Amino acid sequence: MVVEGGSDPVIARLIADDHTPWYKKPNLRYLYLFLVPCCLAIESTSGFDSSMMNGVQSLDYWQDFFGTPVGANLGILAASYNLGALSAVPFVAVVSDHVGRRWSIIMGSVFMIGGAFLQAFSVNFAMWVVSRIILGHGIVYCIVAGSSLIGELGHPKERAILGALFNAFYSVGAVIAAGITLRTLPIQSDWSWRLPSILQAAPSLFQVVFVFFIPESPRWLVSKDRSEEALAILVKYHAEGDENAELPRVEHAQIVKALEIENKSRKRGYIELFQTAGMRRRTLIATMLGLFTQFSGNTLISSYLVIILESIGYTDPYIQNKLNLGKEAWGLVTSFALALTVPRFPRRRIYLTCVTCLLCIYTGWTVAQARQMITGSEVAGIVVIVFIFLYGPAYAIGYNALTYTYLVELFPFYVRTKGVTWFQLFGRSAGFFGTFVNPIGLNNIQWKYLLVYVIWLCFEWAFIWFMFPETYNRTLEELTFLFESQEEKDAITREAEKQLFEKKVAVSETEVA
Repeated sequence: MVVEGGSDPVIARLIADDHTPWYKKPNLRYLYLFLVPCCLAIESTSGFDSSMMNGVQSLDYWQDFFGTPVGANLGILAASYNLGALSAVPFVAVVSDHVGRRWSIIMGSVFMIGGAFLQAFSVNFAMWVVSRIILGHGIVYCIVAGSSLIGELGHPKERAILGALFNAFYSVGAVIAAGITLRTLPIQSDWSWRLPSILQAAPSLFQVVFVFFIPESPRWLVSKDRSEEALAILVKYHAEGDENAELPRVEHAQIVKALEIENKSRKRGYIELFQTAGMRRRTLIATMLGLFTQFSGNTLISSYLVIILESIGYTDPYIQNKLNLGKEAWGLVTSFALALTVPRFPRRRIYLTCVTCLLCIYTGWTVAQARQMITGSEVAGIVVIVFIFLYGPAYAIGYNALTYTYLVELFPFYVRTKGVTWFQLFGRSAGFFGTFVNPIGLNNIQWKYLLVYVIWLCFEWAFIWFMFPETYNRTLEELTFLFESQEEKDAITREAEKQLFEKKVAVSETEVA
C-alpha cells in the first residue's frame, strides 16, 4: 500500500494567498477559453466516433451497404479506429517532443480530417476500415500533446480540474453524434450514415483553426533553451502580466531545476521509461491504467449498445437511437459534474471507489441480462438498461475524471509524452482487442461473456490497492521525484525557496533606494 504525501510548501503557500477566481483574470480567462477548442475538444472526436458507431449499426442503409456485418466483420469495422491509433504510437512522443505540443495537435488533426472524409465517401468494406485506421492514427498525436499542454499551461489552482475536463469532453462529441444519427435515421439513402461520418471532422477543424491562439508549453520551451519565453508565458497567464509576482518565477525556477536534475541521469528513447526503479513503477502503472480504461466493459456499451438492446428485446431502431442519445446526454451531465468535483479528492481513493462501483454494476447487470435472456422477463430487460445508465457515472468517477490528470502528475516532464504514449499503446491495444472480440463473445456465449469483465474488475481493484501512489495536492515538479530520493525532492523545494528569497531581497533593495 502506498502512503500519501504533502504538497510543495512554496507553491501551496502562494496559491493559498491567491483569492481571485480564474474568471476574474482576463489573461487566464482568455487562455482557458481557447483551450476548449484547441485541447479539451480533442476527446470529443473519440466520443463522436464511438457514439456514431453505435448509431449507424441501427441504420438499414449502413447494414445493407456493408452486408449486415456480425461477429469478426463487425468487430474489425469498429476496432480499426484503435488499430490506427496503435500505428501512431512509435512516432507520437518524438513528434511532440521535437516540434512542440501545438504542431503535434495540427498534425493529428490533419490526419483525422482526411480520415473523416474518406470514411464518409467509402465505397466498400476495405475503404471504411482504412479510413478509420487513418482517423485513429491522428487521434493519438492530439491526445498526447493536448493532455500534456493542458497540464503544463494550466494554473496550479485549476490544473487538476482542466485535466479532468479533458476526458469529460468525450461526452460532448458522443451526444452530438447520437443526436445526428437519430436525425439522419429517416433519410432514405446512404447519406443516413455518410452525413454523420463527414461531420466527424468538425472537432479537428476547430483545433486547426484555433491552436495558435494559445501559447506553447513553458516546460517544452525550457527544454529547448527558450527559458525567457517560458517565463514570459508564466508571467502573462499565471500572474496577469505582473513581472514582480512571485508565483511565475517560483514555477519557472522549479521547472529549470527539475529539468537540470532529470537530465543528469536521463537516457534517450523509450529506455527512459525503464532506467530506474521509480520509472519502471510509473510505466507499470501507466500500462495497467491503459488496460483498465479500455477493458472495464466500457467498449461493450460505447460500441455495441445496439447488439445488447436487441438481445433483450429492444429491436426498434428509433428506440435504440433514443436510448443511445439518452445515455450519452446522461453521460455528459455526470461526466462534467464529476470532472468539476472529483479532482478535489485524493486520487487513489477515487480510483478504488470507481472500480468498486463498476464491479457492483457489472455483477448486477450480468444477473439481470441472464434472467431476461433465459425467462424473457420485461422487468429484467429494464433493469439491464438501468445498469447501463448507472455504468456511465461509475466509470466517470475515476477513469474519465482523473486519468489524464493522474498521468501528467505521475510522469516527469522529460518523459511525460513518452509516458502518455505508453499509456495510449496499452489503452488502444485493449480498446482494439475489446472492440474486436465483444461482438464475437456476445454472439457466441451471450450473457456469459459479461463474466469476463466481472473477473477482470476484481483484478483491477487489487492492483490499484497495492500499486497506485497518491499524487493529490503536489506540484508537477515535486512529483518528478515521487518514487525517487528525498534529496532530489528537497532540491526542488530549496530552489523555489531561493528564488522567493532573492525576489524579496531585490524588492527590499529597490524600496530602500
